[in-house]
Amino acid sequence: MNLLYSISISLASFILKCLAPFNKKIKQGVKGRKQTFSLLASRLSPEDKTMWFHCASLGEYEQGLPVFKTLREDFPTHKIVLSFFSPSGYEIRKNSPIADVVVYLPLDTKRNAQRFLDLVHPELTIFVKYEIWPNFLKTLGSRKGKAILISAVFRADQSFFKWYGKQTKEALFTFDHIFTQNEDSKRLLESINYNKVTVSGDTRFDRVFNQLSQNNTLDFIAEFKNNQLCVVIGSSWPEDETLLIEYINTEAREDIKFIIAPHTIKPNQIATIKRNIKKEVVLFSEKENQDLSKYNVLILDTIGLLTKVYSYADIAYVGGAMGTTGLHNILEPAVFGIPIIIGHHFKKFPEAYALQSEKGLISISNQQELNKALHLFVDNPQQRITFGENNLNFIKKNRGAVIQILSYIRR
Repeated sequence: MNLLYSISISLASFILKCLAPFNKKIKQGVKGRKQTFSLLASRLSPEDKTMWFHCASLGEYEQGLPVFKTLREDFPTHKIVLSFFSPSGYEIRKNSPIADVVVYLPLDTKRNAQRFLDLVHPELTIFVKYEIWPNFLKTLGSRKGKAILISAVFRADQSFFKWYGKQTKEALFTFDHIFTQNEDSKRLLESINYNKVTVSGDTRFDRVFNQLSQNNTLDFIAEFKNNQLCVVIGSSWPEDETLLIEYINTEAREDIKFIIAPHTIKPNQIATIKRNIKKEVVLFSEKENQDLSKYNVLILDTIGLLTKVYSYADIAYVGGAMGTTGLHNILEPAVFGIPIIIGHHFKKFPEAYALQSEKGLISISNQQELNKALHLFVDNPQQRITFGENNLNFIKKNRGAVIQILSYIRR
């Protein structure tokens, strides 16, 4: 099995290099991994005390951030290494203030693991959610490095719980402790005799609740909204946009405002969205010297604003679940006490099931269902209030994961 894993990693490396000239993200990853060891060597010395935080992508970074920020404050003399596997995390957070050096994680070979850990030599390692890299973890374990996994979610169909998953199962046992989001994950771990586990919940609840104490003011959004009902469409994909544009064009009242924050902001895709909408549309990049209040639709052809934009929403649609790309963060709008609409592919997102059960969220699978859900919230202020209150209360009662994790680390 070890041989098969090594072959698969080598094959993955070859394929990525072949695809790099034709795909921007893959090219960024391949190029970035070439620089990892030189970056580490230039920023770290053998005498440094270090911590290593690893995240797959941007979502996992946001999930771990409340823990990372506190450790940055608690251990100011330690140098912190932050690694990403995905370009979408690295490219956006490569200048993160919580880290002294941000790098791409090299592919999971024994040689890379040994070289990486020779340079980083962490006293504490934190992986987020579902990042399990056998060679890195086993090498770390052989050096007696302390490692924890936080906000973990496990499913019965994963290799850890199958007869063929010996290598990944062994990697799990490298962690000194695993903090899971739910009881089901704990039971799965206990079924393979891993017992150093605590159900702490999801650190994202702490992260998003903190947003309420931040300054969420965006003057241009206030001008655009102009005290009218506002629907914010967050992290949308084409399959989401097709349905929503049809609603905007044929069903929406003239006094409703729409803010669209597409997941991808390539100029041709933004132009397609704008062209297909039959109402007055303005782009974020066009907003200067415009009377934004006269427009029906604002398209955010930029990144980094969505969390604050949700604070202006009366209704949120969160993208990713109409197709198979994966549901985006529904907790960000939920904390602002507004109802949420999503697509129907959310099998791997327990928070979506929970909010649906709490009657804070509606899942739709076609145009008719989308129209019905939007009409429900547009035409019934009390429904908006009830669903929104359910969402905020859900966030409040699920806080506390960060305190449990930090208590374990500090002891």
